Amino acid sequence: MTSRTRSRAAVGQARRTRPVRRNSPRLSPVRAGAALAMLASAAAVYGVGASPAFEAVAVDLAGIRYSDETELRRRLAIPEGTNLFGLATDSLEARLLEVPTVARASVSVRLPGTVVVEIDERDPILVWQVGERRLLTDRDGTLFAPLPARPGSEAAALPVVVDRRAPSAEYGVGSRLDPVDLDAATRLASLRPVDVGSAATSLAVELSDEQGFVLLAARAGWSAVFGFYTPSLRTPEMIPSQVRLLASLLLERGERNVQRVVLASETDGTFTTPLPTATAR
Repeated sequence: MTSRTRSRAAVGQARRTRPVRRNSPRLSPVRAGAALAMLASAAAVYGVGASPAFEAVAVDLAGIRYSDETELRRRLAIPEGTNLFGLATDSLEARLLEVPTVARASVSVRLPGTVVVEIDERDPILVWQVGERRLLTDRDGTLFAPLPARPGSEAAALPVVVDRRAPSAEYGVGSRLDPVDLDAATRLASLRPVDVGSAATSLAVELSDEQGFVLLAARAGWSAVFGFYTPSLRTPEMIPSQVRLLASLLLERGERNVQRVVLASETDGTFTTPLPTATAR
């Protein structure tokens, strides 16, 4: 057999392959279920966005003692009919925190159609008086609200510090006290007459440019100059020792025989006596 004959035989014996038919993938039950779920979810989102049940119709404010409710509602600025599903509560809370009376705020949604706002206000520890203005002060030294004029207010029993310094005339709601002044004021304002052995009905605290902190005894007629305080050289930490020195002077000399005490240090104090009363003839 020649090579040509073998070649033809090889060609004739070549295997022929059948064409392969590819079927389109059928939609399995799992895929069908997933598709239906996606469609249902999209329909639900659309329904929530369009449903009147999610429209804002009321704002419920809780926790207000010193805040101006009108100002809080203005800060919220939620138009009636706003869809609550997409309400950005974080930004609303940030607006409320700009109000000086607000320490913390929480905004949430209660269906149907109510925005619930819970306000956590600053807690006052004393009243800072500048001229005729009486401002509530918290433990951070923030002057955050006017003292409420309504009778029976819990803030009415707070101690008062009268600030007669010239720069304090600029103090207002939102101002912040110097930490040293706040420390000294809270220590002195917490004193009671019994703490210094006095028969006075009450004690008052004043602050002036000339004398610094001064303690005044109502009806007892004496005053005690505690002076100025600084962050390092003459700190409010010395006040307890000054109080003990004042108590010892009042006890030793007799409260009626003391008009003015100057507490220069923790151990050094001077006093003046009342002027003698002229005897009527």
